[in-house]
Amino acid sequence: MLIEAPELSSFPNVRHAFFTRRGGVSEGIYASLNGGFGSGDDPAHVARNRALMAEQIGVEPENLVSLHQIHSATIVTATAPWTREARPRADGMVTRTPHLALAILTADCGPVLFADHASGVVGACHAGWGGALGGVLEATVDAMVALGAEREAIVAVLGPTIGPDAYEVGPEFKARFLGADPANEGFFAPAAREGHAMFDLPSYIVARLEGTGIGEVENIGLCTYSDEERFFSYRRTTHRGEPDYGRQLSVIALTH
Repeated sequence: MLIEAPELSSFPNVRHAFFTRRGGVSEGIYASLNGGFGSGDDPAHVARNRALMAEQIGVEPENLVSLHQIHSATIVTATAPWTREARPRADGMVTRTPHLALAILTADCGPVLFADHASGVVGACHAGWGGALGGVLEATVDAMVALGAEREAIVAVLGPTIGPDAYEVGPEFKARFLGADPANEGFFAPAAREGHAMFDLPSYIVARLEGTGIGEVENIGLCTYSDEERFFSYRRTTHRGEPDYGRQLSVIALTH
């Protein structure tokens, strides 16, 4: 049902989980732990799934908060829970409020969980290619520091993300990255289709995180596209012509 990172699970005041698609009540293409209200799944099933995840993290269901994710570098500071209807349009959250669980939804993009346990500050962000290129990772770290975290004490872990063997992109995509920094060439490999390339999103996210000067960066190293049993994948759904897809949640909270 969930995957934990040793780099975060050793902290006595932090609970976290990279949830898989297993262990919920959703059916069909959403089976079974779909956490995405934005999908076409039965909202009652999604609510039950999120309550199950909140229970695993040790918070009340209403204290598990997520965002209206827009592939931006916008970060919000969470001090109290909000309703689903009032969720901010943003792609990262930070908090120093105990028992408030920050949840990121993904289905190929990179979920990143952050913690400075000594200072009592945690964060979470949604790093697709647009957000990562636009600075969402750096913005999350800066927001944690503004809340009292020590940059060198922050640990960041990248959860399940589409891998480099599954992420074919066109020439315009690659040109955008090379225009931002010619050194980004190193994140691309030739594709079988002429004029296309394979993009290594996890390595790009890790490199951007390492550039922030935080204390530790880790990558779970799991591919959402290739592991259908455990993960939802937008790209796999698209390739198959399926009508919709579920979302997995990655969650972090302070216990005290």
